[in-house]
Amino acid sequence: MIIIQAVNNNHSYHPRALAASVEAALKAHPVVVLSGTRQTGKTTLTQHLPSASTRLFQTLDDLDVLELARKRPHDLLARGPRLTLDEVQRVPELLLAIKKTVDQSRQRGQFLLTGSANLLLMHQVADSLTGRAVYLLLSPFTGGEKRGEGAVPPWSQVLVCKSATDAVDLLNSFPVPQVEWTTEVLRGGMPPAVLAETTQERALWFDGFVRTYLERDLREVSQVSALPDFRRLMQLTVHRLGQLVNQTELGRDAGLAQATTHRYLNLLETTFQLHRLPPFAANATKRLIKTPKLYWADTGLAAHLAGLTDPREVHASRLAGALLENLLFSAFLAWRETVQPKPEIFYWRTAGGAEVDFVIERGPKLLPLEIKTARQITLHDLRHLEIFLTDYAKRAAWGAVLHNTDRARLMTRTIASLPIAAFL
Repeated sequence: MIIIQAVNNNHSYHPRALAASVEAALKAHPVVVLSGTRQTGKTTLTQHLPSASTRLFQTLDDLDVLELARKRPHDLLARGPRLTLDEVQRVPELLLAIKKTVDQSRQRGQFLLTGSANLLLMHQVADSLTGRAVYLLLSPFTGGEKRGEGAVPPWSQVLVCKSATDAVDLLNSFPVPQVEWTTEVLRGGMPPAVLAETTQERALWFDGFVRTYLERDLREVSQVSALPDFRRLMQLTVHRLGQLVNQTELGRDAGLAQATTHRYLNLLETTFQLHRLPPFAANATKRLIKTPKLYWADTGLAAHLAGLTDPREVHASRLAGALLENLLFSAFLAWRETVQPKPEIFYWRTAGGAEVDFVIERGPKLLPLEIKTARQITLHDLRHLEIFLTDYAKRAAWGAVLHNTDRARLMTRTIASLPIAAFL
């Protein structure tokens, strides 16, 4: 008899914006893979989907289920017509059995898989579900999800705006949340850290998170013998937030060979701790920097690794601007997963030193964005946005600077000043 796992603690559930996308994917595809760093709420989300009552939930954190998956995977898959399999990265070989099952009897919504590792980057399973699965990324809580609204930032509405004036009118048409970005950086978006009642409680949780990640989660995807070296690299990477990746320099500072540094960075990316932001290079003849930038999945964890515990410390830190960029980048990723086709996000930098923090590309349209911690913005601060708008005038009608302001304003005919809080 199939027993569907009960869902408890409904009163504490924070609705997730990605839920609708997961349900839509299950109605169209035989396999849906829901990925994200550990503790982002993947399991909780699957148990609160409207279709959860029709699915058998099995987690590979259960030792009996784990043994069955390893020794008799087809018996596990035969337990129900629709299965939710939690933490599938623990038994990568299980995906081959799923592939065979889908090929024998292809049905929509057969399997909902969750994993704390990017299956597409795990070489032993990368091709197992080609053509059979859709992949979705669950990011840490957005500001709207923290507030119980189940919402992502309003980038879809902003991208519809045809001018900076339209964007100003849009942002001033609804109330801006009363949040302080330095506080949000420290809270991050990991549900247990967000719900922690004190700074000390949150710090203890992050300590446990790092320890569990190093001692268990990391070893599920690769053997790392020198865990202190790996943790040191994590801390050094935090101090390079928003910077171009220089693996030689990073390895030298960490005391690691370049090959080891490369492997460790890939592991951080495979386990969703790091995200790479690629450069925008629409015109190959332009002398653009090709190296990606690095951002962490969660600013709370990044701040913890950097030793920051107080909002005043964040504001005074040399990492302040990078942490704010990281906070907004995490929110970008959460929004991107909820729309189709998925927009692309880049940074832009020329060999001459002109740089724009983010460029959102959706279809033929480009929206360049500068991120500032300051309350007051001068025309000098807009010079790189103006260069971008001139260079890509056919695709970018306007741009914006996001900073610590209370309401949207028009800076120039083509550049808007928008409040950071509206996008957290």
